[in-house]
Amino acid sequence: MLIRLISEYLRPYRRSLAIVVGLQFVGTGAMLYLPSLNADIIDNGVITGDTGYILRHGGLMLAISLLQITCSIIAVWFSARTAMAFGRDVRARLFHQVGGFSAREVQHFGAPSLITRETNDVQQVQMLVLLGGTLMVSAPIMMVGGIVMAVRVNAGLSWLVALVVPVLAVSIGFIVTRMVPSFRLMQERIDEVNRLLREQITGVRVVRAFVREERETARFATANGDLTDVSIRAGRWQAGMFPTVMLVANVASVAVLWFGGHRVQGGQMQIGDLTAYLSYLMQIVMSVMMATFMLMMIPRSAVCADRIVEVLETDSSVVLPDVGVTTFVEPGVLRFEQVGFTYPGADVGVVRDASFEARPGQTVAIIGSTGAGKSTIVNLVPRLFDATDGRVLVGGVDVRDLDAEALWAQLGLVPQKGFLFMGTVASNLRYGKPDATEEEMWQALEVAQGRDFVAAMPDGLDSPIAQGGTNVSGGQRQRLAIARALIRKPAIYLFDDSFSALDLATDARLRAALKPVTADATVVIVAQRVSTIRDADLILVVEDGEIVGRGSHHELLDTCQTYEEIVASQMSAEEAA
Repeated sequence: MLIRLISEYLRPYRRSLAIVVGLQFVGTGAMLYLPSLNADIIDNGVITGDTGYILRHGGLMLAISLLQITCSIIAVWFSARTAMAFGRDVRARLFHQVGGFSAREVQHFGAPSLITRETNDVQQVQMLVLLGGTLMVSAPIMMVGGIVMAVRVNAGLSWLVALVVPVLAVSIGFIVTRMVPSFRLMQERIDEVNRLLREQITGVRVVRAFVREERETARFATANGDLTDVSIRAGRWQAGMFPTVMLVANVASVAVLWFGGHRVQGGQMQIGDLTAYLSYLMQIVMSVMMATFMLMMIPRSAVCADRIVEVLETDSSVVLPDVGVTTFVEPGVLRFEQVGFTYPGADVGVVRDASFEARPGQTVAIIGSTGAGKSTIVNLVPRLFDATDGRVLVGGVDVRDLDAEALWAQLGLVPQKGFLFMGTVASNLRYGKPDATEEEMWQALEVAQGRDFVAAMPDGLDSPIAQGGTNVSGGQRQRLAIARALIRKPAIYLFDDSFSALDLATDARLRAALKPVTADATVVIVAQRVSTIRDADLILVVEDGEIVGRGSHHELLDTCQTYEEIVASQMSAEEAA
């Protein structure tokens, strides 16, 4: 997966990679030539006392060193640019892929894991690409070149090279095979720490309200400890790589000096050749060390690449049509035809055989106990999920055949949890209509019963909103979300339990203000409170995923026992209050 991911996303940068390889070839070749020059200076200049020879060849060495440094600097610059572009492209592709996921895929991976894959995992592979352009390219050139030059200097000591390289390869290979499982587990532990941290920061008020700081601290300490243990385990193997390489290198150096010294004494080798051979051996060992450093990166990067590709190769269960329908046969009409929805692997559907129709000017309400499937029914309309049975039609066209933009242009959705983005009141309202004027925003806030509290803010429409809308109350957050849907003026309004955080008086004023605004639109309301939906034209009572009753408020009181129980329980609570 790692090779496939890197090759696919580096394909547009082949020219830059060719430049890097060329520069590294020249720079490494220059580095390999330096020991031979040094040997010539020793044999022909130092031993003979020829100062001119030393100066001439010393100047040549300086020029070659300058060439090598220049090539290395330029190669690193191109490599860094290519690696950063690679990371940018992979992150953009991941973001686009996750943006196309349905709620099913997001729940499968989990938000903390997706965040880790988008940031930490991409960064690990990006770092491998960066080091690959510097170390991975030059290491094999230096190793092969070093072996060739060492044999050229003195073939009699070649058996040392033939022994050192396999020993290093076997030692490092053994260590790497032990590191891979730890790196894989490490990424999973990072996911867990991110999940707990995100959960505890988001729910810090609940933690403090129930005085559960010690318990949450213990949970985080356990996850943090697990991550630490795995990291230490991987670090121990990783820490053994360099000492192993250095041990082999030092033993090899001693062997070269020992056997090379005997060859010098016997006249089979000159002193300059011995120093050059020792330099080439060190360059070979250095190339192995560079490869070792890369091998330390590869296992973790391979794990990260697997996780990235897993997301990229996961197809959304909501498949957009190649050429979507953009015209509507029955504008504003919402129809469910024997619709069912079942989660993968589940035995029983969350929604079963749901059929109803909502027309412009009509309000359809859905009520039922918690977990009955009310929100799932609403989520099938904008294709947050796709029905597994039956058809959902908007404007007389199956939503699976509609162009996504055309579908969403017809809908004004207020989700169960009103989410606000970091920015201002105005920027959040303009999510519904990017070119909305201030007058339109104030009108939408007026209907949503949010004008007073927004006007009371220091900067009005320009007042800041924190991420998730945490700096406003739950009721204010819901009213801003309702205003965001109203400003769009869609043909179909979907209110998914959007009035739950409002007091009864505000709820009543909001519903009264909505009537003239939504008079020509289709309105679907999911609610828990009977008072919110009692005036609806059609009320659907949902129980265990099935519609067990339908009709007006008064009709259901006579025909549906479930609805009668809901009304009785809520009226008792209101009377007690």
